[in-house]
Amino acid sequence: MDRPHTPHTRNPPGEDHDQHLIERIFEGILWNSRYFVLLGVVFGALSAIVLFIAGSSEIVTVLTEFLRLSENHLSHEEILIDVIGAIDFYLIGLVLLIFSFGIYELFISELDVARKKGDFGSILEVSSLDDLKNKIIKVIIMVLIVSFFQRILSMEFTTSMDMLAMAASIGIICIGVYFLGRH
Repeated sequence: MDRPHTPHTRNPPGEDHDQHLIERIFEGILWNSRYFVLLGVVFGALSAIVLFIAGSSEIVTVLTEFLRLSENHLSHEEILIDVIGAIDFYLIGLVLLIFSFGIYELFISELDVARKKGDFGSILEVSSLDDLKNKIIKVIIMVLIVSFFQRILSMEFTTSMDMLAMAASIGIICIGVYFLGRH
């Protein structure tokens, strides 16, 4: 005996004889529209590559300036600021890679190549959008901390209040990182 198809009852998998042709076509189009996610995957990965190249270029520039024996030799602070800027590029590149891997795994398919080789790390394993969001948020917080550190290095401290504000800022960041690590 056939049961009537209503929006609240579902047929078992493979049994769609009650489903209208238009409904099947619409659901097929809707389901396949998830492949538009590939645009985010591809361009996220390409953006990550660009950022890794930019960070590496920054390091090469610092290295060549450091090794050049000229009057315009880089100071230790300038070297640190530039290297931290490169780290910023790398971290943002990591955010984009994690995003690309995560949305690919959530919407398209698991990364079989990584799983077969056993190279699949927990950083890239994403089981839900919340999991992806949490991983990305942690890296973004690290980017903000590195950017803050870079800004601190280039600041001029003229009063004791400047030093106190810097110390308080660092203390607040340490507390935040502590609580982030507990989550």
